[in-house]
Amino acid sequence: MSAKLLLPALVLALIARTLGDQTLETAYRTTGPTVLAAFDAQRQIIQKSSAVIYDGRSEAAYGVVISPDGDILTKASEFQDIKHPTVAVDATHYAEVKLITVDPRWDVAHVKIEASGLTPVNFAPTSAVPQGTWVVANGASTRTHRRVLAGIVSAKIREIPTAGGAALGVILKLDAKELEIADVQDKSGAKEAGLRKGDVILAVDGKPVGKREDVTAALKDLKAGTTAKVTYRRNDAELTVEVRLMALNEMTDLMNRNDQMSGLFSERRSGFPRILQHDILGAKSVVGGPLLDLDGRCIGMNIARANRAESFAIPVEDLKALAERMLKPASN
Repeated sequence: MSAKLLLPALVLALIARTLGDQTLETAYRTTGPTVLAAFDAQRQIIQKSSAVIYDGRSEAAYGVVISPDGDILTKASEFQDIKHPTVAVDATHYAEVKLITVDPRWDVAHVKIEASGLTPVNFAPTSAVPQGTWVVANGASTRTHRRVLAGIVSAKIREIPTAGGAALGVILKLDAKELEIADVQDKSGAKEAGLRKGDVILAVDGKPVGKREDVTAALKDLKAGTTAKVTYRRNDAELTVEVRLMALNEMTDLMNRNDQMSGLFSERRSGFPRILQHDILGAKSVVGGPLLDLDGRCIGMNIARANRAESFAIPVEDLKALAERMLKPASN
């Protein structure tokens, strides 16, 4: 029986059982076999139109197939941490994966495999669906078989501002006449860009800086995931690098109580222009794959596991525009 036919009856059964004994049998829970069986039609679409991205033998993220020729979108910050990426689409495994481009604003990477005849996702006409609408996403997978997870849209589409503001990830020396770096945080864009202790920051995005307040002013309108050009002096050489800005909470291991209860969540989970929120349970490896409606259409792309109750997806309107823009370099 399809999800559309089974779900109303299933909801009534769940209410009756809950009123009766306040517990649910395993089969009738959100991740139970009876519930998941209702979503087999959507599972078959995920089987063919989502990609599993591996780091060695471990699942690292999922991806959205956007062309028959092997173009895939995935979460950039997760992909960039993979040392030896390989990709599986349906039952076929691809050992060669090429990173084409990255959109830091959305934290999306365009990767490509040498393939033909793949089944791209079918984009839904709109992401403006009522709260409580059922949606389906990737669950854990074997090497050849996709599983699914189901949940509901749980909030209105909205912006997720950068948590704690965007930062370079450097600690400046106190009482110094210049903006000399005293330390560089390990999990920071500054570390990635090669900035080191003793470097002196001279300008940010072409604007000369001479005190801390100048750096703060240069960064105040920028968001995590974007980049800033930092000009600095090392010994007698003047150099410029692009530094990926990160939210303050992304560069620290400190967690609040809610985070401690949430399990593994995405390192980047804020600073998105618009998100569609749903309540599908899953580890952070759920990110990157398609979010489907009950008609099997792609209503968005999962971009962050925010906490134990919230997952974020890029709405389909923004995803389509992003896909079109990111495919252009590959077609030139």
